[in-house]
Amino acid sequence: MARATVAPSSPSAEVPGGEDYVVEAQAGFLLRRAHQRHVALFLEMMGPRDLTPTQFTALIKIIERGAVTQNLLGRLTAMDPATIQGVVRRLKARGLVARNADPADRRTHVLRATEDGLALARDAVACATAITDATLAPLSPAERTQFLSLLRKMV
Repeated sequence: MARATVAPSSPSAEVPGGEDYVVEAQAGFLLRRAHQRHVALFLEMMGPRDLTPTQFTALIKIIERGAVTQNLLGRLTAMDPATIQGVVRRLKARGLVARNADPADRRTHVLRATEDGLALARDAVACATAITDATLAPLSPAERTQFLSLLRKMV
């Protein structure tokens, strides 16, 4: 994947807050660029499996839990209710997850991975490992460890 480099330009007007402020040097800007790079790699490499990052995360969390309510799944995956609802709808439409009444509480419905969902997840996890390696490729092994540690500290 080609890496686009954008050099900061010289401001034609004074930047509010000081002339030393450069957007391209800010944490939010750099995090967004890193995220864009990761998503592009994810979509390219996960391509034939037709899973988005949010669908992949939800499917893996459902499998980890065995059975989970949609509400808890949203919390586990850090997705708001509207987003998780759409993700679950698409996973159900593909036959990757099923939604059934909870045997312990008939008022509650739980999500479980189907056999197709389990099979796709097995294949997708190997791909996801390669995606992580590609995302972190510009870093040395020590930098990768430090970077991931710092990210965990931030969230």
